[in-house]
Amino acid sequence: MSAPVELVSLVKQPFELLREIERRSITAHSGEGGAAMQAEWVGIGFRIGDEQFLASREQVREVLMLPDSMTRVPGARRWLLGIANLRGHLLPLVDLKLLLGSGRTALRRTTRVISVNHREIPAGLVVDEVQGFRRFTDHEFSQTQPETAVRCERYLAGEYRRGDVSWPIFDLFGFIESNLFLQAADE
Repeated sequence: MSAPVELVSLVKQPFELLREIERRSITAHSGEGGAAMQAEWVGIGFRIGDEQFLASREQVREVLMLPDSMTRVPGARRWLLGIANLRGHLLPLVDLKLLLGSGRTALRRTTRVISVNHREIPAGLVVDEVQGFRRFTDHEFSQTQPETAVRCERYLAGEYRRGDVSWPIFDLFGFIESNLFLQAADE
């Protein structure tokens, strides 16, 4: 194997520079030579009340602003805020914090709707804030079920921990498939 080429030495040879970058990319992708690439988990960070959570990127269709108008559903529980027409699709909007028994979500400028990417159950979960993508490596994962103030432990799928900061993983599919979620009719 030849000695590694310094990229700086190829600045005046653009074709050779591109060839070396391609060679390094192929080597890194195949896992040969150098440090092994660590698996990465990507989730969407969001906040319910004062607590932060993660949702798997695969379980989130999109993040939306709270729509200007929604239609109330007669006979529905208080946590079902209504139905909104978003780009021609009807989406039930659910106050996640209220459904979990921790009070109503204050509707502010930072309030967002997480549209769940489920094939059969359309749902828009209203949360206090979406904090964007969060990336973690496998060694930061733990199976432990952290205690939460919003009482959602049964919907957690472990946590990622970075330093002293815990990011519980909220299983959106498990949540919207649960009897708690599916019983939207007021008694």
